[in-house]
Amino acid sequence: MTDPHRASHDLAYLGARDLLRLLDDGVTTSRDVVEGLRARIAALDSSGDGALHSIGALSDDALSVAHTRDEQRARGEIVGPLHGVPVLIKDNIEAVGLPGLAGSTALVGRPTNDAPLVTNLREAGAIILASTNLSQWANIRSPNSTSGYSASGGLVGNPWALDRSAGGSSSGSGAALAAGLAPLAVGTETDGSITCPASLNGVVGLKPTVGNVSRIGVVPISPSQDSPGPMARNVDDLALLYRVLSSTSPVGLSSSPRLVEAANWRTGHRGTDAHFDVVMAHLRHSGLVIATREGALADPQAYDDELTVMLSELVDAMDAYLAQRPGRGVATLADVVAFEDEHAQIEQRYFGHEFFTRAVASGGCATEVYRRARERNVHWAVARCLAPVLADDDIVMAPAYGPAWKSDLVNGDNAKYVSPSIMSAAVAGWPIVTLPMGLVEGLPVGLTLVGRPHSEWSLLDAARHIEDALHELVTVTAPTWRSAVRG
Repeated sequence: MTDPHRASHDLAYLGARDLLRLLDDGVTTSRDVVEGLRARIAALDSSGDGALHSIGALSDDALSVAHTRDEQRARGEIVGPLHGVPVLIKDNIEAVGLPGLAGSTALVGRPTNDAPLVTNLREAGAIILASTNLSQWANIRSPNSTSGYSASGGLVGNPWALDRSAGGSSSGSGAALAAGLAPLAVGTETDGSITCPASLNGVVGLKPTVGNVSRIGVVPISPSQDSPGPMARNVDDLALLYRVLSSTSPVGLSSSPRLVEAANWRTGHRGTDAHFDVVMAHLRHSGLVIATREGALADPQAYDDELTVMLSELVDAMDAYLAQRPGRGVATLADVVAFEDEHAQIEQRYFGHEFFTRAVASGGCATEVYRRARERNVHWAVARCLAPVLADDDIVMAPAYGPAWKSDLVNGDNAKYVSPSIMSAAVAGWPIVTLPMGLVEGLPVGLTLVGRPHSEWSLLDAARHIEDALHELVTVTAPTWRSAVRG
């Protein structure tokens, strides 16, 4: 199937840097770009059997801001590195003029402030085009949840095959990028929430070191693991957006980072893991020196400890967030549970909120259970997984996920093909990049790079070299927009 909105196709797949060159050369204007992308969103996202449901809400002021950026450019007044470029932000990030619902009707009508990361975007000249739909409450509500579904926005589709998952929880950000609805997007990750949709939609994403991008104004799960981060369609654009979000620059990159393949960190999906072997052979043939080592795998204790940590931190962090959110409404996580019970036909139509109930009953972070779980979990992630596989090297490489699974609102997710690299980086709070490594069964699959804390610029430099080296091998370009895929 060809692009369902051919009129906007060429605009849709311009990268941010390409768009900036066209704006600088006077070939187009920011207002024309915003109008073109809004027309594409109207055609592809909100109505009809093939609607993606990747957009949560459109910014009311996007056209007026675009007009202002055009006037500034005409006077030679370039505000910043994203002057006149449209950006999408996940619906759990506050921005004036957008609802910031985290996918829940419990926050409908609550005012929003600009989160600091949104302030950074505006000061860099970006145009906040829209918010993106997500897995409700960033997928921490229920063990039976379906990634990409929210009560406020419905189920996000994957533009590569509309019956397949767009991943979670930054589902809308990944799907919208793949669908050409904007050149840049912001997601958030606690464990896999940028990595997963990047891999499943064939785009690139960076989950930074926890704390490197401000989390103020972001609906929380776990302060020890939450991290907003950039998403894009190529590594150069990813780096451009990260520069703005983090207010940092690539300084001191004196040598190429040393790479190591985690030989036993596989997804368990035969086709994906076999393709990863082909990719690694190609990278070595291209001249990259890549060591090989093994790291520990997750065990039931590691999974249990991470959940204990997240639920304990969730109740404390959510209570603090809701108490300071402008407007009247739910003020604690217990209030959210009560609201969802009262509005169960909307909020619990397909699955419940078992994790919320457990979080409220957990006692928060003041318990010995939490303290011990966090200590064990960090020891597992760093001392057993990441440190042994890295040794004296800088970046560990592994596949990310198998191909997108079928979305299922009855039975929930079937996300069983996932690399241990993702959970270990999440628990440790270390940075992780995902970039496309090709197609398996006609669907995108991703490659992960995990680096040491605060090594984002080295990670991005390595990702750029790998992207270049894979240019002939990787065929991920624009999605095929099929209604379904067999298997």
